[in-house]
Amino acid sequence: MNQQTDILSIAHKQSFMYNELTVLQDIDRIVPGSVHYSIQRYRREPQWNMEDTGMLVYHYEKNNPDAHYLELKFCVTGNVYCREKQAECDFCKLNASKTCIEKVNSIDVLSFSFKPSYLTQFVRGKKQRNISDDVLTFTHTSSFSKLLPLCGKTRMAIEALLNHTYTDTLENIFINAQTQILLLYSLDCMLGDKEEVFTCKFLANEAGRDKITKATEVLLQHIGEPLTIKELSRKVAINECYLKKGFKEMFGTTIFDFYQSQRMEHAKYLLYDKGLSVTEVSMLLGYSSISHFSTAFKKHTGIKPCELLLR
Repeated sequence: MNQQTDILSIAHKQSFMYNELTVLQDIDRIVPGSVHYSIQRYRREPQWNMEDTGMLVYHYEKNNPDAHYLELKFCVTGNVYCREKQAECDFCKLNASKTCIEKVNSIDVLSFSFKPSYLTQFVRGKKQRNISDDVLTFTHTSSFSKLLPLCGKTRMAIEALLNHTYTDTLENIFINAQTQILLLYSLDCMLGDKEEVFTCKFLANEAGRDKITKATEVLLQHIGEPLTIKELSRKVAINECYLKKGFKEMFGTTIFDFYQSQRMEHAKYLLYDKGLSVTEVSMLLGYSSISHFSTAFKKHTGIKPCELLLR
């Protein structure tokens, strides 16, 4: 039985036979030291009554910390998949308002598995802890699973992962960022946070939220060219104060911490997958000194960049 069948069965409210499914897309990737993720897209038959479903699975093994991991699973419907890649399908590009004959309704299953070494960055330095922090630090001493409500923020991150058109290096940067955002949103939803209620009043307006979301895209586009807050605010046409407060509220982290996290995740990709040297990576990411890069890398990952190359 396919490992994703459990979330499909919950969404369908009855057992799913894997041989009933027509696979449209199957992606399975490992980001070293960060996340193992998979995306399966299946053809949805008209008679299937599916309910969008999310699940958090907490895996704990007594006396074996290396075996701990946190898993997020999602099953969503209502999307369409073009059997010609949408970035390459001329009909999709030239006839956006019409139905492409290659498009079919889909059931989309996403799974993300996180190791403790990756999760600790989200609670490091916190003075006050909540339930989600106990999950991230594996304080609970028994495994459990919990259904998650798919709030608007979570759906937004899932849609971005399903519909992006990035490839190669840019795809890696984008996936890392969206996966981190999806994790934080899911933890918010687990706590019952209401995404419709914002402390920053300008976020109640979709245009305001779009500018903050655009800021993350601009940061990722400049992964090797650090921007000042002033430069970033100009690029997304928003007041610096609003930008900082809105970013913190929407994504649960500061602009600097988000950007630094993405730089270090991309550094791991360049070192481990692309085989670049520490010197090359530090230059590509905009560091003027190898020692500064090495210090930042160790602070984020717990190991020196040269140690990753030996793995």
